[in-house]
Formats: sequence, structure tokens, C-alpha cells
Amino acid sequence: MTKRTRSAPDTTPPARTRAISCAQCPLCASGHFRAFESAELDFVSDFKRGELLAEARSTLFVEGANSPHLYTVVSGWGFRYKTLEDGRRQILNYVMPGDFVGLQASLFNAMQHSVECLSDMQLCWFDRARLSDLYRSFPTLGYDITWLAAREEQILEEHLLSVGRRNALERAAYLLSYLFERARAVGLFADAPEITPLTQQHVADTLGLSLVHTNKTLRRLQDQRLIQWREPGFRILDPDKLRALSGWDGLPDQKRPFI
Repeated sequence: MTKRTRSAPDTTPPARTRAISCAQCPLCASGHFRAFESAELDFVSDFKRGELLAEARSTLFVEGANSPHLYTVVSGWGFRYKTLEDGRRQILNYVMPGDFVGLQASLFNAMQHSVECLSDMQLCWFDRARLSDLYRSFPTLGYDITWLAAREEQILEEHLLSVGRRNALERAAYLLSYLFERARAVGLFADAPEITPLTQQHVADTLGLSLVHTNKTLRRLQDQRLIQWREPGFRILDPDKLRALSGWDGLPDQKRPFI
């Protein structure tokens, strides 16, 4: 099998930035997430070590590494992935504002997947060594982390169903519907129904299709006037019909927790 060539992601560590008060957190102000109780907010303010900036294509976590850090995504987005020895990549899921990343290394002493930035990202940085303090002192926040982990499992089940049983057109429709609804739910793309930056290669590596097959599939969605495709991104023209084509029920309308 021919080895896939892809430019290596940037593994330069994220840069520290000036601290912002948790009381002024843009995620809290967005109205998309569960509000903290006063005591919870005080604890999270002490638990947090600061903010970091990570540039597009930089790597937050490397599969097999044992990072001491946990992050909450404040702005921007990225993706989780695994690779085979010959360079083939499977994108597992996407991370967006409010997502908590790095928990896996806390439990298994090493990350079982990598996380790369699709866009520039701002992150809150936590010391994973203090995670036990959170569970011990604030069971409600511990429940929130459990909720986030269970939600991630639920999403991965839907992704597995898509790769295993949906045809190529349904897979692509599902992926773009999922990304659109998730982005809209956290205000990632404001009022513009655009998923960007996202390339054909990202789509192919998520759907488990060849780049040629992915190209043909995306053109079919565009011919049906469900999307407008222009690298590096997609404009969703008819989200209801796109979701119906995928056979997916969509995301629940609820405020979700974050740390």
C-alpha cells in the first residue's frame, strides 16, 4: 500500500496568555452552557492555571504521550484522531468551545489519540494533578465531567454507526449536519451557516472514504443544493433536508455543562 504523505502537524507547545477572570468567561456569558454556582466558580477560578493560545495545525496532545495538562476549549476548534503506521488517519471527533480535553491521560497515564487544532484556539489550562480535588470537593463538577465523557461516548457511537452502516452520501450528510448543529449550539460560527476551515481531506479521514470518493460525494450534495462547497469550508444551504438525508435525529436542545 502506498504511504500517504501529509505535512506533519506543528508540535510547538501552546503559548501562555494573560489571565482572564473566570467571572468574565466568554463561555459563561454566551448563554449556551450551564451556569456555575458561586462556590463552583470560585473553585474553578483556583483550579485554572491560566489561558493558552494554540495556532491552527498545532498539536495539543500526541497519542502515547503523558501530558500533565487538561484544557477547556474557549474559542476555535480542532479534532481528535488516531493514525496507523503507514500514515493513514482516522478522525474520531471534533472539539469545540466548552469541550474538556486531556482527561484520557488522567485515567490511563497516556493519551490514546492525538488532538490537532483546525483553527487558532484559545484554551483554559488546568493541572491534571489537582483533578482529585474537584471530585472530592465538588461532586456536581465531577458529575459534569462524567456527563461530558458520556456525551463523547454517545457521539462516538453515532459516528461508528455512520461509518459502518450509512452509505457515502448519508455519511457526508450526517457529518456536515453534526458539525453544523454542534457549531450552532455553541455559537462557534455566529450567524453564518459555514463550516470552515474544513477540507476534503478532513472529511475523507472522518468518513473512512478515499479522497476521490469523498470528492464525488460532496459534489452530489452540492448538486442537490444542500451545501455550497468551496475549499477550505462548506456553507450549509438546507440544514433540515441535509439532516433528513442522513437519517439522524439531530442534537438535543439543552444547555450543557463545562469546566
